[in-house]
Amino acid sequence: MYEFKFKLDNFQKEALDYIENGKSVVVCAPTGAGKTCIGEFAIIKALKNNEKIFYTTPLKALSNQKFSDFQKKYGKENVGLLTGDTSINRNANIVVMTTEVFRNMLYGTNFGTLGENLKNVKYVVLDEVHYMNDEQRGTVWEESIIYCPSDIQIIALSATIHNSLELTKWINSIHSKTELVYTDFRPVPLKHYHFDPSQPNELFPLLTPNGKLNSKINDQKREYSKKNKKSNTLNLTNLIHLLYKNNMLPAIYFTFSRKKCDEQMEKCAKFDLTTKEERLKIKQYIDEFIIDNPYLYNNKNLDYLYCGVASHHAGLLPSLKSLTEKLFQLGLIKVVFATETLAAGINMPARTTVISSISKRTDSGHRILTANEFLQMSGRAGRRGMDEVGFVVTIGNQFETCEDIAKLVKSKSNPLESKFTPRYSMVVNLLQRFSMNEAKELILKSFGYYTSTERVKPLISFQNQLNDEVERTINYPCIYGHSKDDFNNYQKYKNLFVQTRHVVKMLKKQLKDKHHPEVVKYDNLSKDYYAKFSIYKCEACKCFKKHKKSLELLERLNKRKIALSKEIEYQKDIYWQKFLNHYKVLNDLKYLENDYPTQKGILLSVLRTENELYLSEIILSHILDDLNAYDLAAIICSILTEDIRSSTCLSQMPISHKLRVTLNKIKNIKRVISKIQDDNKIVVPILLNSFYSPLIIRWMENPVWEEIINLVDVQEGDIVRIFKRTVDILKQIILLPNINENIINSAKEAISLILKDPIDLN
Repeated sequence: MYEFKFKLDNFQKEALDYIENGKSVVVCAPTGAGKTCIGEFAIIKALKNNEKIFYTTPLKALSNQKFSDFQKKYGKENVGLLTGDTSINRNANIVVMTTEVFRNMLYGTNFGTLGENLKNVKYVVLDEVHYMNDEQRGTVWEESIIYCPSDIQIIALSATIHNSLELTKWINSIHSKTELVYTDFRPVPLKHYHFDPSQPNELFPLLTPNGKLNSKINDQKREYSKKNKKSNTLNLTNLIHLLYKNNMLPAIYFTFSRKKCDEQMEKCAKFDLTTKEERLKIKQYIDEFIIDNPYLYNNKNLDYLYCGVASHHAGLLPSLKSLTEKLFQLGLIKVVFATETLAAGINMPARTTVISSISKRTDSGHRILTANEFLQMSGRAGRRGMDEVGFVVTIGNQFETCEDIAKLVKSKSNPLESKFTPRYSMVVNLLQRFSMNEAKELILKSFGYYTSTERVKPLISFQNQLNDEVERTINYPCIYGHSKDDFNNYQKYKNLFVQTRHVVKMLKKQLKDKHHPEVVKYDNLSKDYYAKFSIYKCEACKCFKKHKKSLELLERLNKRKIALSKEIEYQKDIYWQKFLNHYKVLNDLKYLENDYPTQKGILLSVLRTENELYLSEIILSHILDDLNAYDLAAIICSILTEDIRSSTCLSQMPISHKLRVTLNKIKNIKRVISKIQDDNKIVVPILLNSFYSPLIIRWMENPVWEEIINLVDVQEGDIVRIFKRTVDILKQIILLPNINENIINSAKEAISLILKDPIDLN
């Protein structure tokens, strides 16, 4: 029935049965457990029944890898690829794509109508669905699930997450009948070891058989000094030697710094980790690879590959990373020094993973790794069908205790948290297809709204505490049994008595007649007030001041209660409130009329960038209309570039006067949008940095890669990335409706000038 050449695990059989019975599934299993074959079962069924299947991944690199794998398995004619900048055989039965592309297809904008996009689609595989946790891109997964038609079976594949049942129930509530398949079983079990730099000739098991910390391991108490640099190098080489001696290679060595990846690769190059035969194979593979990628000929990293070591991070050329991955999969690279991005789905399992530190630097300072981050990296250890056991090695240092490491190793996975965030493009795309009420229904289908009860639990707990405090204050334990109303009456009549006595004294002084009718009137009134407040026991009560203070506090407590209730309601509806904030901006700027996109709104709806409104305003301002290809690319590049930490001066490549004038006009647009966003509590980046502008012009004029990389002290991968993103926006501009023909022609010319190796996306 299943048509696989290997014996399936029970969780795999369970998932396939659900798919066979027409149900959607959430498959939650450790990295390397074999989730992919569940997606492949749906592929086999789709091919057999001449139906279509979309296989989505979070990364272009992973999509490319799946595309290549599926072509080999199912034939080139049956497999297509869509990654935004690449479209190959898009009408095939199996189409691999990034999740963003699938979301855009559901909007029915960039890729044709919704009916055309989803014609004959029976299944969609959402690989690495735990990417919903991603701060920047998590919204895409929620949108994909919310908008996916209920007659398409969803196959969501995820690493282990704490609240997988909650995720399943959510999909079940908004899409179709969905079942959870969960396992924490690893076909290749992991053994955790610890490298203690104070004992550099031995690896120690981190935990005892009963799960306690190994008493032989010492915490590092060394003070940091420059001398440690030498010892750190020694520790690294000692560790690699230990892995080699104990037959624990190949290994992925995770570190959280690109610079350290490169430095550690260089330090370990002296090891002879490859045999003579392996070096010959590496040379042959590299020679063939360079024929297709000649710009790599003088790349210094190639020399290290012959030694069996490599670096892998976002600062490297994509083609170099691809070469490293291929050689590693062939068993020719023995140690890869990588940042954590390698743990995100790329097929590079190893016998051992080394995790250099359990903390990393973020924008808000250092923090300990989450359980999911640690599991994702350690999960790369142990190759199914090749290793009986996988090894995970942590390293002691002076900043982290062994208890902290052991606690992380034993931690269960973190829950999935919604990062759902309405954007400008979401507003116009939804209102293009739905009414405001229908749009609200869709927004309130988000996983974030579904789990809002959990999110507001602390606020509700505080609200309960306030309610209790208010109740205690209202029911203050008066020894005379006076109620709050009694106390207030006492206060009121006493205050009136004091006021009338003051009036009596003033009248006596002015009229100089204590029997004057006015004096008598107020005198009788004061006596009346005295009689009314004196019936209460408050005057002589020792607790009066405390009681008074508690009732004064009651007013403040009630104000806090009202504010807290509003905050709870806001938090429950925060996604709809954010939607309305974006809606208001778009409405005020005439992107919407009668809750439907105007021509401006239609233009914005097809844009995909950090801030679609910003780019749209720039285009609609007509300041790009008469730019040539070079200046247009430079401008687009500048609105995609964040702050650059670089000491290199690009003054030897001055930009034109026209370009400077255009940048100044864009600064004004940026200032206006920034003010509008602040007024409406919208936090969306508005970038403008011309650092790469002269560089992209130089590349377009003279595409010699060696010259380009010598002009700036940023890494090659960063240059490729910003140039690719520029091309992506230029491709979007070509498809925009009702814009100046010159912009389209300049964009087309710019794309052809930029897309040269190693920037060529195909």
